[in-house]
Amino acid sequence: MARRYDSRTTIFSPEGRLYQVEYAMEAISHAGTAIGIQAVDGIVLAAEKKVTSKLLEQSASSEKIYILNDNVLTAVAGITSDANTLIQYARLSAQRYLFAYNEDIPVEQLVQRVCDLKQGYTQYGGLRPFGVSFLYAGYDPHFGFQLYHSDPAGNYSGWKATCIGANNSTAQSILKQDYKQPSESTGAKDVEMKDDSGSSSAAKGKGKEDKKDGSCSSESEEMKLEDAIKLAVKVLSKTMDSNTLNNEKMEFATIQLDPTPADPHRVVYKIYKPAEIDTLIEKYKDQLPKDGDDKEAK
Repeated sequence: MARRYDSRTTIFSPEGRLYQVEYAMEAISHAGTAIGIQAVDGIVLAAEKKVTSKLLEQSASSEKIYILNDNVLTAVAGITSDANTLIQYARLSAQRYLFAYNEDIPVEQLVQRVCDLKQGYTQYGGLRPFGVSFLYAGYDPHFGFQLYHSDPAGNYSGWKATCIGANNSTAQSILKQDYKQPSESTGAKDVEMKDDSGSSSAAKGKGKEDKKDGSCSSESEEMKLEDAIKLAVKVLSKTMDSNTLNNEKMEFATIQLDPTPADPHRVVYKIYKPAEIDTLIEKYKDQLPKDGDDKEAK
């Protein structure tokens, strides 16, 4: 039945499905894993690089993690050539916004512009969907740190932690189990800090009372950037096809705030170099599966 409706993106099946879009999503499920984890003080992106041959010379540039703007990074899973087209479009959109308004583009607005382009490729004949999914990690003064996922259909959604690519169901189950939820007291504190001093002190007092009652988790239980990096290493180690991790098989990047008196919302990002990735792996080697361990989830 599917073969009657899967030749064009503009033909719906009787069940209301667009098979070409579903095929694009299936192609992404065979790509290298990409993980995004949001913490209270930043976001970490981690991705698996598929080493197709030992004879292939490793590029000095990133293959899975890219810079879209000073305040936005992205990790990709799928067809890299398709991703390059969308990355250039996103960079151009961000620079046009900066030129027009003299400030960095809000994260969700950039995501929405890219998704509008992707959706158009599912609506017109003679085109095919982009076979790539993105994880966007960014910061803006309006909503703080944000992590978004978008698919070939042009849909996007916000996440605290998510995964795309191969073995994403295994990664999602680990993230659900190990991700630390932000405490309600700190969340209220962050909101009230933007208001008048009187309401701010009241909110802080309320947070302390909640902690005494035991209704809110302590600040130490929140997901910090260091915890997010540690969790990302753990997830990659349990979802990659290889039992050994090294800098040739993975990429890491973080985005966080480094405020200055002149710019309290100054964003800094870091794409880890090979030596730094090896240092991370050595630091969190206790998270790696031991030799002979079964990756049952696979």
